[in-house]
Amino acid sequence: MSESARPLDGTVALVTGASSGIGEATAIALAEAGAAVAIGARRRDRLDALGTKLRDGGARVLQLDLDVTDEQACAAAVARTRQELGGLDVLVNNAGVMLLGTIVGADTEDWRRMLHTNVLGLMYMTAAAIEGMVEQGSGDVVNISSVAGRTARKGAGVYNASKWAVNAFSESLRQEVTGRGVRIGLVEPGAVATELSSHITQPAAKQASQESAASMRTLQAADVARAVLYVVTQPRHVAVNEVLVRPTDQER
Repeated sequence: MSESARPLDGTVALVTGASSGIGEATAIALAEAGAAVAIGARRRDRLDALGTKLRDGGARVLQLDLDVTDEQACAAAVARTRQELGGLDVLVNNAGVMLLGTIVGADTEDWRRMLHTNVLGLMYMTAAAIEGMVEQGSGDVVNISSVAGRTARKGAGVYNASKWAVNAFSESLRQEVTGRGVRIGLVEPGAVATELSSHITQPAAKQASQESAASMRTLQAADVARAVLYVVTQPRHVAVNEVLVRPTDQER
C-alpha cells in the first residue's frame, strides 16, 4: 500500500488473539494501512515474531501479554495502549476458541473455555475500551463472530451459543453508542484455514471439522482481515455493522 493510500495514518488499533490466524493477519493489514498497532495474545514467542515483522514494515507496535479471560488484564491492555501509543481508535475482538463437539457426552471444561474466551473476554475488552471511545466521540469496535452465530448446527451447540451471544451483544451495544460517534462492526467468517480446529478435544468432531475444511477452498486469514479493514476505513458517517463472508464453496 502506497504512502498516499494509508487510510489509518494517525490512528491506534488493538487486536486480541494476534499471535496467529485472523488476528495476526488483521494486525498486519491495519499496520499496512497506517495504524499503530497493539497486539495482544498469550503466546509471547509468536507475538515477538509478529512485532518484529510489523516494526520492520515501519509500524509503531506495542506487544501485550494478554489473556482476555482476565478482566484486569483487559483493562490494563487498553490503558497501556492509550498511554504508550497515544490513544485507541480501533478495537478488534478476535481472540476465540472453537471447541466443537456434541452436547451429549461433552467435557464441560470445553464449554467454560469457549464462554470465558469468546463471550466474557470480548465483553471485558469492550468494557475497557468503550467509555474512552464515547468520550472522544469516535472509535470502532469490530467483533469477530462466525457464520456459527447465525446458523446452529448439530455438533456445535455451545460454540453456536457463544457466537450468538457475540452477535446479540454487538447489536445491543451498537444501538447504545451509534448516536455518539462510535461504530460497532461484526465480521462473521465461514470456514477459514486457521489452527482453530486443531484444538478440538472430541476426536470425531475434530475429524469432521478437518474433513469439512478439506472439501472446499477455505477462506484465508487475510481474506477476513480485508473485511475488517473495509469496516474500519469507511467515512465516519458510514457504519458497516455486519459482514458475513463465506468460502464460495460453503453451502451453510
